[in-house]
Amino acid sequence: MTTTRTWESLTIPAVGTYNLDVAHTRIGFMVKHMMVSKVRGHFGSFSGSVTIAENPLESTAELTIQADSIDTGVADRDGHLRSDDFLATEKFPTITFRSTRVVGHSGDEFTVVGDLTVRDVTKEVELTVEYGGAGTNPWGAPVWGFSITTEFDREEFGLTWNQALETGGVLVGKKVKIEIEGEANPAA
Repeated sequence: MTTTRTWESLTIPAVGTYNLDVAHTRIGFMVKHMMVSKVRGHFGSFSGSVTIAENPLESTAELTIQADSIDTGVADRDGHLRSDDFLATEKFPTITFRSTRVVGHSGDEFTVVGDLTVRDVTKEVELTVEYGGAGTNPWGAPVWGFSITTEFDREEFGLTWNQALETGGVLVGKKVKIEIEGEANPAA
């Protein structure tokens, strides 16, 4: 069974569907706090897959995140983020992404466009995907890695809660930066 192939000087995975390895994938985010610092967090429960096409530029990806798995390390803040002020996780239990197209690449960096849905609001976002390479794990199974970044305005998804500061500015920044580090393995 061939697990990799060469495409434009990159060693890429063979054609097929690959599931995210949740034990080796982290979906993180960062938002400005009080205009002076950054709060980081991650989502602990998710699933996703990537289907590598014969022409890698025709590949597709999908991701489903359990919104209530948000974790910033502070229970009170996490509870607020789950509330109707932010993610409203009881009404909107999942956050989803579905790629629509690959719009370009340079070396091991690809630009992927797709639909992000948060609180039943869907907007097109652009991801920068850095392909990390492919190999075989110590148990003989194929694995490949990636890093993904994007940034969006949370208010476009109905996440508008904020509080003005006496010193000027607001408590929570509008821009959300997403950073995903991960691995994928062939679907069973």
